[in-house]
Amino acid sequence: MLAEVTGNSASPTALSSTASAASQQREWAGKRLSPTIGFELQDVSIAAKFTEDDIASLRRLLGKHKVLVFRDQGDLTPAAHVAFARRFGPLEVHPIIAHHPDHPELVTFVHNSDSRGIENVFHSDTSFYPEPSMGSILRCAECPEVGGDTIFVNMVAAYEALSPTIKDRIADLSAMHDASVVFGNRQPTKEGRDELRKQIPAVEHPVVRTHPETGEKILFVNETFTTHFANYRQVNNGVWNQDAPAQARDLFTHLMRQARTPEFQVRIQWQRDTVVFWDNRAVQHYAISDYHPHTRSMMRATIVGDRPR
Repeated sequence: MLAEVTGNSASPTALSSTASAASQQREWAGKRLSPTIGFELQDVSIAAKFTEDDIASLRRLLGKHKVLVFRDQGDLTPAAHVAFARRFGPLEVHPIIAHHPDHPELVTFVHNSDSRGIENVFHSDTSFYPEPSMGSILRCAECPEVGGDTIFVNMVAAYEALSPTIKDRIADLSAMHDASVVFGNRQPTKEGRDELRKQIPAVEHPVVRTHPETGEKILFVNETFTTHFANYRQVNNGVWNQDAPAQARDLFTHLMRQARTPEFQVRIQWQRDTVVFWDNRAVQHYAISDYHPHTRSMMRATIVGDRPR
């Protein structure tokens, strides 16, 4: 069993001197889930009361491992789920996805014999917002005996693995993110799709963003919401010849494929009352839809983020 220790070492006397010293010594027992991403905590109830130092320590742990897994959270009520998530920042109320009847901050995903899973595409939640979400906290209420796993991808590692040439090419590129690519399919009429685009207009984000807490560089494009480069011509000194469209498409496709690399991934097998907390700024995910006609029911709280820079 591995133990994750945040902060620097200090004597017991030093630990008792101040609360800040105590926060530096908080240990989270658990195990790494892959060399690249993921940490499963042992014997932690997120329905319990956490100090501000505990929350700061968990935030640092999240920054390091990108995905935190909490098992056996049977005492977590929807209200406690929302309360825990709110310790990390204001919560989003999703404008489209169904939500819990008593807690609009909790979106619900229920798939069964009448509804196949549709989240089986690599994506970063709400990247179509000017300020995409900081993180998501997803609880499994019901899952099949086998199937319905989720793949999480470390997009810091995906960026780091790019060649120096590619890193130079994308350093100043930005791309468009558009909610209507996915949610427009729920609108039966052109008028409905036009209204959706007015409500949630496409936004431009840097292709490489910097993590506001760790300083790491992140490849910030995803195949669900990212549609095209916004400034490919400008970055290439205004040149737009016959080769440029094909070169732009090839580069775009190359970047999208990074999320599919197993070396950057961890695959989480759900159990009832498992909770996963991931850093949405640095992580993409893919919900595997291999369980039809069985039921998979999830609830997610999503924390408001910052503008990518």
